[in-house]
Amino acid sequence: MLLSVATTHRPATDLGFLLHKNPARVHELDLGFGQAVMFYPEASAERCEFALTLDIDPVALVRGRQGGGDGPLDQYVNDRPYAASSFLSVALARGIREALAGRSRERQDLADTAIPLVARVAPLPVRGASELVERLFGPLGYAVEITPHPLDPARPDWGTAPYVSLRLSGIARLADLLTHLYVLMPVLDDRKHYFVGDDELEKLLARGEGWLAAHPERDLIVARFLKRRGFLVRSALARLVPDEAEPEERLDPARAEAAETALERPQRLHERRLDRVAALIAKAGAGRVLDLGCGDGKLVARLIRDPAVTEIVGVEVSSQELARADARFSDLPELQKRKLKLLQGSLIYRDTRLRGFDAAALVEVIEHFEPDRLPHLERALFGDARPRTLIVTTPNRDHNELFEGLPAGAFRHPDHRFEWSRREFEVWGRRVAAEHGYAVRFEGVGDAHSVHGAPGQIAVFTR
Repeated sequence: MLLSVATTHRPATDLGFLLHKNPARVHELDLGFGQAVMFYPEASAERCEFALTLDIDPVALVRGRQGGGDGPLDQYVNDRPYAASSFLSVALARGIREALAGRSRERQDLADTAIPLVARVAPLPVRGASELVERLFGPLGYAVEITPHPLDPARPDWGTAPYVSLRLSGIARLADLLTHLYVLMPVLDDRKHYFVGDDELEKLLARGEGWLAAHPERDLIVARFLKRRGFLVRSALARLVPDEAEPEERLDPARAEAAETALERPQRLHERRLDRVAALIAKAGAGRVLDLGCGDGKLVARLIRDPAVTEIVGVEVSSQELARADARFSDLPELQKRKLKLLQGSLIYRDTRLRGFDAAALVEVIEHFEPDRLPHLERALFGDARPRTLIVTTPNRDHNELFEGLPAGAFRHPDHRFEWSRREFEVWGRRVAAEHGYAVRFEGVGDAHSVHGAPGQIAVFTR
C-alpha cells in the first residue's frame, strides 16, 4: 500500500524539515507486522514528494492475530497486506510522529502554515457507498478525486471492487492533512486490526480536535473509529458535543427491533405498514422513489417489483444495515438491479443526491431522533430534497396501553426517543407542511380502537 504527500510550496524541499526525513535518504522502519519504507520520488525547489510504502508480513499477522479474519482461512486470505487501513495509520503515527503532531525544529512557522498539498492513497478500501469518500473528506476543504478499480479488468461486466485510488488536494497544514488521513482511513475500511479501548477514545478526541465536532458525518466517524463499542461511542460524543444526541449507529438494529416486532406481530402491523406505504407511492404515480432510513430493504423489496418505479434509492446511516440490504438484493434480475442504488448518509444534513425525486418514505424513522434534531431533518428533507410526495409513518402512543406486556409509559422500541399521540403528530405535520409549502393528510395503520385509534399513523405530504 502506498501513501504520498507532495507540495509545490517553495522551496518545496522544506517538506523534509516538516517530515523530519532527509530527502536524500531512504528511511526504513520495522513495525512488527511489516516494514515501512519512506523516501522522496521527487525533491526539487519547485516540487517535493514524500512517499510511504507499507509491506505487511501475512505470517506475522496470523502469528500476532492481527489479520482481522473470522476463521482459519480468513486469517490468511484477506486484504490486510494490500489495502490502506489502520495498519497504515499506525505506520504514519510511528514513522512521522513529529509531522503528525505539527512540530518542526527548523521550520515551525511553516508547520503552522497552510500550504498547497496533494495526497494520494492506493488502494483504499471503502466499506459502504463509494460516495462516502467525498462525504468524509469534502467537508474538510479538499478536492477529492476517486479512481474506482474493476474486480477484473478483463471482465468489466463484473463491476467494481470495494477499493479506490484516492487523490486529495487543497491548501492545508501538513499536520491537518496527515491527521485527517490517520483518522479517516480506518473509518472507510470500517475495521481495525487491534483492540479498541479507552486509549482509542482519547486518541480520537486528540486527533479530532478542531474539526471532528462540526463534521457532518461526525457520528459515523466516531462509531466506525471506535468499532461501534457503545459505551466508548457515547462517551466520545458526550465530550465532543455534550448537548447533542448519541449516534444513530449505536444499537444492533436486528436485536433492537425484536421487542417492537413481538408487540406488533399479532396485527401483522409491520407488513401492513409497508404494504400501505407501497400502495400510497403507487397511487402517487411515482417513478423515482427514496426510501429514507431503508434498513435492510424491506420496503425497497416491495417497490422494486413495480414496473412503474424506474429508480429506487435507499439511504441508511448504518453500514451494517446497508450490508444486509446489499445481500438481500444481490440476486436480483439485472433489469431490477439497475433500478436500485443504496447510499450511506444521514438524514439531518442537506444532500444533493436526494433532490428531484417523485416520492420519499420515512417508515418508522423520525421517532429514532432526539426531538431537538428534528428541525435539521425538516430542513434537509422538506426544505432541500423536496420530493413531490413525502410519506411519514410513526407509532401512535395513544394505542400503547392496549399492547400486552408493554409497561405503562414505555416505548415500543429501545431506541425510540419519543412516541407521539395522534394529536402531537398532526400538530407537527401541519406545521411542517405550512412552513415548507406542502399539503398534508393523516391516516391510521392497523386495527383501529374506538378510543385509542390505530396502532400506527401515517402523514402523506404532497406539493
